[in-house]
Amino acid sequence: LAKRRANATLISHLTPPVTEAGLYRGLADLKASVFRWRALPPEAGAEERQGLAALIQAEAARLDLAPADPADLSWADADAAIARLHASLLDVEYALIPVGLHVVGQPPGAAQRAELLDAAGITDPARRAETDALLAADSELPAIIHALDGGYIRPAPGGDLLRNPEILPTGRNIYGFDPFRMPGAFAMDDGARQADRLLARHVADCGRLPETVAMLLWGSDNLKSEGGPIAQALCLVGARPRRDSYGRLAGAELVPLAELGRPRIDVIVTLSGIFRDLLPLQTKLLAEALLLAARADEPETENFVARHARAHLAAHGGTIETAALRVFSNADGTYGANVNQLVDSGTWQTEDELGDAFLRRKGFAYGTDGRPTRCDAVLGGVLKTVDLAYQNLESLDLGITTVDHYFDGLGGISRAVRAARGSEAAVYIGDQTAGAGTVRSLAEQVSLETRTRTLNPKYFEAMLAHGAEGVRHLEAAVTNTLGWSATTGQVDPWIYREIGSVFMLDPEMRRRLAELNPVASVRIANRLLEAHERHYWSPDEAMLDALRRAGAELEDRLEGLDMEQAA
Repeated sequence: LAKRRANATLISHLTPPVTEAGLYRGLADLKASVFRWRALPPEAGAEERQGLAALIQAEAARLDLAPADPADLSWADADAAIARLHASLLDVEYALIPVGLHVVGQPPGAAQRAELLDAAGITDPARRAETDALLAADSELPAIIHALDGGYIRPAPGGDLLRNPEILPTGRNIYGFDPFRMPGAFAMDDGARQADRLLARHVADCGRLPETVAMLLWGSDNLKSEGGPIAQALCLVGARPRRDSYGRLAGAELVPLAELGRPRIDVIVTLSGIFRDLLPLQTKLLAEALLLAARADEPETENFVARHARAHLAAHGGTIETAALRVFSNADGTYGANVNQLVDSGTWQTEDELGDAFLRRKGFAYGTDGRPTRCDAVLGGVLKTVDLAYQNLESLDLGITTVDHYFDGLGGISRAVRAARGSEAAVYIGDQTAGAGTVRSLAEQVSLETRTRTLNPKYFEAMLAHGAEGVRHLEAAVTNTLGWSATTGQVDPWIYREIGSVFMLDPEMRRRLAELNPVASVRIANRLLEAHERHYWSPDEAMLDALRRAGAELEDRLEGLDMEQAA
């Protein structure tokens, strides 16, 4: 915003170092047992196999990776169950996670640089040596000082090191994109693959294609990927950019149904305020694509956009231009859904208040003219048809449990959808931080991040090394997890139990947190108790009493500190 409005200089900086999450405590023991199973010779007797399968099932159950009942039908086929368990362990072990925070003026060490280079897939010796040298130099602090002196800062592309090593050296004035080229050809190809992956996951889970998908689009994610999420939305509808003779974006056009090979999916798009401000051409592109689909003379069984637009006209009258409105955001000059602020304050009473807050803030439709207008009837009608809500995860340093903007948007619309249709819709995350990408349910993504980050000593010890700020990040993860419970109800209860055990019921850990950041440590205890009071988990009486005592102890520490400072 500062660059757009005032030609501000934006000094680029590195993301935190990354590493593989690895396995710890019981997860490592479980992996050893799984490897014993996989190494069993074919002549192993039934008794030996059954005994080891029972041991693996019990170990996995203690880690909330398998049902507690050995007779559960999901373990009737031990080979298949253990294969799924092995895949889950691999997801945790090899997940890339940030290690601490990036500190300006402190380049990553040799081991950290090696892991970054591995994660970026740089294997050529000459390219690797060059990139390593750029990572080792402190180019950021001198650039900041030079900029404050009024000096010239060279331009550089923005983005993530793992996606684009050309961002190095950091400490340069980042620029964004050419608005007339977004989404580009690569983004369209990748968007088609990601859209197909999302549809395949929903078919696998629900047995049919979704009629309507609710997507959240952020400006930053689209800048990093040259419009990848925009391309996904277009591909779901069965549309693509229309370009003029110079190759510049001029509008949208439909992909013929015969070429598409499936029905057109209706898509309701919620834009972040940053997207709305930075990408007006792309806002109109999406609106035009959906209007073209609504107008198309195609069977309703092959065009869900037209089906829903025609239903709205039959019920409410009006114009097809109004019935086809699907792109929503804030009013001009406002940002966010305020769902995160409600959760942070703890002042909300019912979950429906969170959905209502989302609709009040994000209920402004943007048509092909690019101007916002309230269209509550259209929004309410299309929300009733939503089968799944979806958002991409584009950057390793940001997870859905590390920043509150994810549940503010995706969680907010999920709660609004539930209120409109009277039942839960599926919620998916498209994780494109490594490899070709994968689609996970929200519950799967929260569980994965909790295991690889919040509960992982490799992660939280690196955070605690940053003192008060590290504890604040850990507290934010607990608050954001509560936000997902409040907006989607798709957080497994074991997550709160394990967070409580690791951070609150261990006296030494509790002492460390209180000394580093007494305010944040109290908030962790209170969030866990709030989650219980809102029925998101049910600790036994012993654990609940221990949590209350731990919270009271931390409150006493904080009050004592306040009195000491006052004196």
